[in-house]
Amino acid sequence: MNPSIAVLVPCYNEALTIKKVVTDFHHVLPNATIYVYDNNSTDNTGERAREAGAIVRREPRQGKGNVIRSMFQDIDADIYLMVDGDDTYPAEHAPQMIEKILEGYDMVIGDRLSSTYLQENTRAFHNFGNLLVRNSINHLFGSNIHDVMTGYRAMSFTFVKTYPALSHGFELETEMTIHAIDKNVKIYEMPVNFRNRPADSSSKLNTFSDGFKVLYTIARMICEYRPLPLFTTLLIILFCIGAGLVCPIFISYWRTGMVARFPTLIVASFIILAGIIDFVAGIILNLLAKQNRKLYTYHCNLLAYNRRHSQ
Repeated sequence: MNPSIAVLVPCYNEALTIKKVVTDFHHVLPNATIYVYDNNSTDNTGERAREAGAIVRREPRQGKGNVIRSMFQDIDADIYLMVDGDDTYPAEHAPQMIEKILEGYDMVIGDRLSSTYLQENTRAFHNFGNLLVRNSINHLFGSNIHDVMTGYRAMSFTFVKTYPALSHGFELETEMTIHAIDKNVKIYEMPVNFRNRPADSSSKLNTFSDGFKVLYTIARMICEYRPLPLFTTLLIILFCIGAGLVCPIFISYWRTGMVARFPTLIVASFIILAGIIDFVAGIILNLLAKQNRKLYTYHCNLLAYNRRHSQ
């Protein structure tokens, strides 16, 4: 029995390129169903996608994260291939990515940064941002992912149906990568070519506002997935500040037998107490994060069992 393949193309004002994207993926994946979700486009993106043979649906909530959330909820398939509608990712890599999912991987990442992205992309800040986010996540989460923010991915049914998409916009890819790392899913990276947008096509990304959203997403997910190192660091910082304030007071007491600067002593005590409370909170959150990983594994096993017995 051939596996069902769904190609997911979130779109916002991509009338110049969407027809070629749909046609290219139809050519390399003739048995796949291509879904284009139109995210409030003001041009004829939906019409052109429909003309090329895609199933077109609308997503009224603005933002790529909202579109992907709806796609994951609405569409059932054995294998999912996510790609942008701007014709920056060549379709010829898709069969190899699908093959890796069939081999048992949960996510195949189309790695642009090991290929042509840094040469093709003319936006220097975007290149810097990609490298900064990649290095930060690899350092903070102990991983070795080459391209954290790529929009070209293949995913298994289990991963898609157990992934809690919370982001609204372009920070989705970062969230998806961190989630996969934290849950220890089987990841495979495949270098893929990247080409810049056509001259008349404009990017929807804002370097600074979307960059700050990505950094906020990383900070949020550190709190959720790696709370103990974070709160331990806060404990050390607060303890050092408190100790720096209180040491002169103890030295003065040792020499004179009198406690001077009571207000400073009280403030220092509260700072040290805040550090201890932070550390206790980190321990509790760390236990909750471990429990969530156990629940994730349980739900993946349950989903796989139910799927096998329903076929």
